[in-house]
Amino acid sequence: MGVVVELGPRELRVVVAVEREGSFSAAAVALGMTQSAVSHSVRASERALGAVLFERGRFGARPTAAGSRVVGYARRVLRLLDVMAAEARGGGGREAVAGPLRIVAFRSAALHLLPAALQRLTARHPGVEPEVRIVREVGAGAAGEVADGRADLAVVTLGTSSPVPPGLVGGRLLTEPYALVHPAGHPDPRSLPLVDWEENCSSYTRDWWAAQDWIPRASVEAEDDGAVLSLVAGGLGMAIMPRLSLTGAPEAVQISDLGADRPTREVGYATTPELAGAFAVRALIRELRAVEV
Repeated sequence: MGVVVELGPRELRVVVAVEREGSFSAAAVALGMTQSAVSHSVRASERALGAVLFERGRFGARPTAAGSRVVGYARRVLRLLDVMAAEARGGGGREAVAGPLRIVAFRSAALHLLPAALQRLTARHPGVEPEVRIVREVGAGAAGEVADGRADLAVVTLGTSSPVPPGLVGGRLLTEPYALVHPAGHPDPRSLPLVDWEENCSSYTRDWWAAQDWIPRASVEAEDDGAVLSLVAGGLGMAIMPRLSLTGAPEAVQISDLGADRPTREVGYATTPELAGAFAVRALIRELRAVEV
């Protein structure tokens, strides 16, 4: 029989606050507790879990690898308690789809996919309060924000070899084809330098990319897809970009089809297993699926 570990909401809030504030003293101020009470709570949690959660020193308190995982789970448990209370008060009806709904998305999805979905969601369920953050789709990306308990749902790039991360659930929303983008009227756009940005490169179909001997190494690295479009419009190169990024492209650029074997990118959503059944999360997924782009 396994060891049963019991940490209450108070203990969970303490470890989250220490990680967020970076020290026991700052966490104590944020929680309205004494520093000794915060220290005692963390030590009790460490004993219960059998792991050191924070490295202490003059720099303050930094989570260990185990501590980072525990803080992520703690955020998720605390969020689930909030959702449970809200849905219980709503009685399972329309009123249950209410309260804050934390959403993260990469830039082009936040600009061109979320607005229509959120407009319909809030029209159907006025009690929902969307909180949207735009994150870069590099490293852990948007899905990492959900895994760490900082968001309820993420709009993510799934790619051809990047399924929903372990521990999360999700699905596909749409498939984006890539296109060649270049200054309008250029006689030989494939001869131009490549303009790219970090989030874009990891999303290409690897086999397609490797087979294109006409694509040079990027000579211009931009911060995001909006900057790429501006640079291409200014005649500084060509780019290979997915459809959402090309919504509202300036007249100074021309969009050319890459052919039948063009690469594509899967755009989907990710949430936690425990929030997948929450009324507000389910309602947003329905609206996201209904968006036409």
